Amino acid sequence: MNRLSFLQKAASGLFGIGWISQLGKQTQSDEWIAAGHESFTVSGNHVTFYVDDIKRPVKVIFASDTHLWRDDERGDPYRKYSDRMAKAYNETTHFETGELTNPEECFENIITYTQDVEADLLALPGDLVSWPSEAAIEWAYDKLEKSGVSYIYTAGNHDWHYEGMEGSLEDLRSEWIERRLLPLYQGKNPMMASYEIGGIRFLTIDDSTYQISDEQLAFYRDQTEDGTPTVLMMHIPLYVPGRSVGYGVGHPEWGAATDRNYELERRPRWPESGHTQTTMDFHEEVFNTPNLLGVFAGHIHRSTMESINGIPQFVSDDNASGGYMEIDFKPADSTN
Repeated sequence: MNRLSFLQKAASGLFGIGWISQLGKQTQSDEWIAAGHESFTVSGNHVTFYVDDIKRPVKVIFASDTHLWRDDERGDPYRKYSDRMAKAYNETTHFETGELTNPEECFENIITYTQDVEADLLALPGDLVSWPSEAAIEWAYDKLEKSGVSYIYTAGNHDWHYEGMEGSLEDLRSEWIERRLLPLYQGKNPMMASYEIGGIRFLTIDDSTYQISDEQLAFYRDQTEDGTPTVLMMHIPLYVPGRSVGYGVGHPEWGAATDRNYELERRPRWPESGHTQTTMDFHEEVFNTPNLLGVFAGHIHRSTMESINGIPQFVSDDNASGGYMEIDFKPADSTN
């Protein structure tokens, strides 16, 4: 029988559970056990799933929102588009120690940690860079390739966005993925990709415009229909009741009337019509997928865990401040 337990580090405070409960409220947790799809434990920023039908353990390091800001003379023609974000993360405060650090140090540390724990995969779900700087992308790609770690990448909204540059979000995303980010995908489709490790299917879907395309929805359906234990990784979390409009994809009030940051970010305003029906259908289908172990995302720069229909969604602290999640998948009989 599946069992679910929460193991909280007393002083960590890394996970706040909005939709289900706050950690430690046993009565609400008991209700979630009954609805849960799989057994898992949480301790600080470490999640362990106990999964039927896998034969060996799988370890993943998940690091979102590094916000690298390195630049060189090649960036000179784009200064008017990159100036704000170039000043945003020059120095950060480490999420655990409180000491001063910076995104490059944190990125190097997470690669080293991935090697040290012999993880099967390093997942990089977006905002690796603060704008599509050639220098920053090349630096990160070189570090990853030289390290020998297995990694997957999908874009965040900052990775391809030059603030104030004319064009639709979709067109700008396509342009700067093709011109700058493409090597990070290692030959995979930038909009959607599938990776199988140790009997678990990892899906990446680019939701960095807050919208899901027909092709992405069809891909998700195709990848989940055979019952393989699956993990979904995206940059922007999916909406959970009680969260703000900016928090997640699929919010019923998302649209022009609730877009507060389009002038600051110098981008097109969210559409008057709100989310596409495909985006809303995707949200519904994700949280009704019986073989989905969980959703992992970043974007909001703080750690949360919530659930709909017993399917958990984990959001990681930003790697610009050293944040990451360590995710272990173990055969179900190892819970005993």
